[in-house]
Amino acid sequence: MAVPLSPILRTAVWAVAAPLGLYFTFLALGATPFFQRHFLYAHKINTLWWRDVNEPERFGFARGQVTPFSLKTPDGVDLYAWHVMPLPAYLKQEERFSAQKPGFCEDFTQTESFRAIKEDPDARVVLSFHGNAGDIAQNHRPDSYHVITDTSSYHVLAIDYRGFGHSTGVPSEDGLIQDAATLIDWVINVAGVPSDRIVLLGQSLGTAVTSGVAELYASQGIEFGGIVLVAGFSNLPKMLSGYKIGGMFPVLGPLKVWPGFLEYMEGFIYDKWPSADRLESLVKLTKRRLRLTLISAEDDSDIPCEESSKLFRAAANATVEGGLNDHSFESWKEVRTIHKGKNAFVTTWHADHNIIIRQERFPYGGHNDIMGYAPVILAIMRSFDFGGTVYDGAGSDTSSRTL
Repeated sequence: MAVPLSPILRTAVWAVAAPLGLYFTFLALGATPFFQRHFLYAHKINTLWWRDVNEPERFGFARGQVTPFSLKTPDGVDLYAWHVMPLPAYLKQEERFSAQKPGFCEDFTQTESFRAIKEDPDARVVLSFHGNAGDIAQNHRPDSYHVITDTSSYHVLAIDYRGFGHSTGVPSEDGLIQDAATLIDWVINVAGVPSDRIVLLGQSLGTAVTSGVAELYASQGIEFGGIVLVAGFSNLPKMLSGYKIGGMFPVLGPLKVWPGFLEYMEGFIYDKWPSADRLESLVKLTKRRLRLTLISAEDDSDIPCEESSKLFRAAANATVEGGLNDHSFESWKEVRTIHKGKNAFVTTWHADHNIIIRQERFPYGGHNDIMGYAPVILAIMRSFDFGGTVYDGAGSDTSSRTL
């Protein structure tokens, strides 16, 4: 005859069993392509139903400063996009820009804003690739555009990937890289901005998109003014063992106590996003110039900041024939590092083919707010060699080129 559990013991059993049951249900659903896509990209989570992204003034922009428009990918997907005019350029002809018809623009090439890029032989453009969830104007994203355009001469172009916001289609690794390539092709071939006056800026998921598309173009001999990756990760399956949704709910972290099962579950992840491998390839493909900056915040509770160190190692080690072992690499890195307190530091790595790889860990900024902080805009300015930029960092002399 079964002995009934006491109320206290029954409560304790349920307190353990219920969360475990929910967690393993989450894992089972996440192993299927449909649910995994929604868990990973969270592309249907947005606030479009209560605010209109076709009214950029809602987000603090001047009338006519932002032009919403769309691009068509080679496989027929419509990508929703924003062009954000730098305020100094806007101010010079404020009456002309503010007189533009507000709202979504069917043909951006017929606008004054487009002509401001096309007819400026010195135009510099930042292509912004956002993280997962939300849309082009969600949460911190408009603020990050403001930081770049409020006082600089840099134009910003941003897109919603396929399946995000007003863009059509379904997200996938290959699809998002194609979306980024569509924007780049448009800027180079339609707007007429050469690649050396373009900086690719990616945050979180956007760092993986940026790494993938930069490698693609490097394989074609096309190099950019700079690449800035904020809160990046080395590859998706391994990153998920430390990732926490909203900085609170671990994805695969609890499985670390069962390494075999953790590895088994990692095998069910369809989109791998191997950014470390892609940055290694990018560096090896570089022929003329590379400015690669990796930025993370010490207090990022979503993606461990150590992930940026993995990216840095992959990129920097690719400049050394045969690579360096762990001990040698850490020794070389320490020579090139300036420590700034509170676990913050800057490491600058110089190599042949005019390659500069820079890692900065900032003490604050979390996962998202860091996009509006000084390290990001400074990285963009360095990429464009603003004012004859000199890269800081110990060991940044010519001796560091002869590894």
